Amino acid sequence: MSEISASLVKELRERTGMGMMDCKQALVTAKGDISLAIEELRKSSGIKASKKAGRSAADGVIRVEISNSKAFMVEINCETDFVAKDESFMEFSDDVLNTLCSGDFHEVEQLMKGDLQDKREKLIQKLGENIVVRRMFQSDDTADHTGVYLHSNKKIACVTSLRGGNDEAAKNIAMHIAATDPLAISPNDIPIEILEKEKEIFEAQSADSGKPKDIVVKMVEGKVKKFLSEVSLTEQDFVKDPGVKIKSLLDENNAQVIQFKRFEVGEGIEVEETDFAAEVMSQIKKS
Repeated sequence: MSEISASLVKELRERTGMGMMDCKQALVTAKGDISLAIEELRKSSGIKASKKAGRSAADGVIRVEISNSKAFMVEINCETDFVAKDESFMEFSDDVLNTLCSGDFHEVEQLMKGDLQDKREKLIQKLGENIVVRRMFQSDDTADHTGVYLHSNKKIACVTSLRGGNDEAAKNIAMHIAATDPLAISPNDIPIEILEKEKEIFEAQSADSGKPKDIVVKMVEGKVKKFLSEVSLTEQDFVKDPGVKIKSLLDENNAQVIQFKRFEVGEGIEVEETDFAAEVMSQIKKS
């Protein structure tokens, strides 16, 4: 076939989700045979997807849902907020969440086997960005009540499991955790290495005050107590009613938090910043 028609390119794009120029080139290589062109794109998209997989993907969305009395939460990353709002990206995130809710998955690698991995690679080819299903979570199925909260921008979400209580209390606690990001449920749950590190910092700060040693000890104790009240869920002021402590809210509802999980898009991901001016200058020097 000497000329590839626009309608043939359109059909191939609709069937594969690939870019226009990639589709046209595949059809040229396959001499207009759409089946061979699809095979060609599958081969090339795998290569291109792997090249893009090395790029930082720190934007994206959190998806969360309660299904059969359990909560499921997953973080799906891309490189830019523009792609995070793309319809194709959101459809893929729907597929990931629905798959997670429908099976017994313990690792992302297990979740992504088969169909989802194929869809991911095609989406990378179509959108031109690295797409990563980064992490997932399933709630404790022994909880009496499970609450979920997803912020309106889909960048922060939380799952809370209660012993006792009710659905409204579980949802309110989930919303509170999304807003305050506590380290643990209670002061006793704060890892000792974190507490010791903070205490060491407070001691160094107080040592420079010039006050007597017994006063310094009390200053450090006060700072440690304040730190614990800020990072322990039960000691925090309820965001919807700052006059009420979370532990009081739990007592009022005969509830106990047995588990919580908070996801925020991109947390902990180091994003490599490119100095484009330096990159251009480097290329000029090489030429």
